[in-house]
Amino acid sequence: MSGILDLLNSDFGKQIASGISNQTGADQSKTNDVLSMALPVLTGAMQRNASTPEGAAGLLGALSGKHDGSVLDNLDGFFGGGVDDEVLTDGSGILGHVLGAKQNNVQNALSKKSGLDSGTISQILTIAAPLLLGYLGKQTKQNKINSQNDLGNLFNGLQSGNSPGQEQSFIESILDADGDGNVIDDVADMVLGAGKKKGGLGGLLGGFFKK
Repeated sequence: MSGILDLLNSDFGKQIASGISNQTGADQSKTNDVLSMALPVLTGAMQRNASTPEGAAGLLGALSGKHDGSVLDNLDGFFGGGVDDEVLTDGSGILGHVLGAKQNNVQNALSKKSGLDSGTISQILTIAAPLLLGYLGKQTKQNKINSQNDLGNLFNGLQSGNSPGQEQSFIESILDADGDGNVIDDVADMVLGAGKKKGGLGGLLGGFFKK
């Protein structure tokens, strides 16, 4: 399976970057850079969510329902005429639950690295979040994923298949706050705060995806 960063380099990924670029007015190359830095963070947070039975069940429910991948079947329609308010509300909710109180910190870091203002970064991530869930939903359907173990294998494939690059190293350096190399655990630290892992990010996202 191709990694999430390899996906961005495909024709499909370029279509997404182009659509988001047109929607936000940001340069397409910079938009792609932002997505390359940010998507591994969101994917890693969701991978941690799927590591608990409750989180896996909630995520599977979302991926078989609202985020089943159908959004990707008509990207021209998704972007045509501008992304609608329902999508933006959905994306904002996903980001809020995945990144929590540290969302601004991540956006500011991406802004400094990419040269885009933080407001534009926020727009890019807000549009990208539902598309990422849609991609996971499509993979879930195509690979007949229906268990926590299956989800783990899916996320492992997305993470291990990533091409190495400066963008990925940059975002890992932000999230690996304690220097132990475990970025996924540090996503939880970032969202919940040091010493507040009880319930974990899985509990946080599990509650969100059950809504």
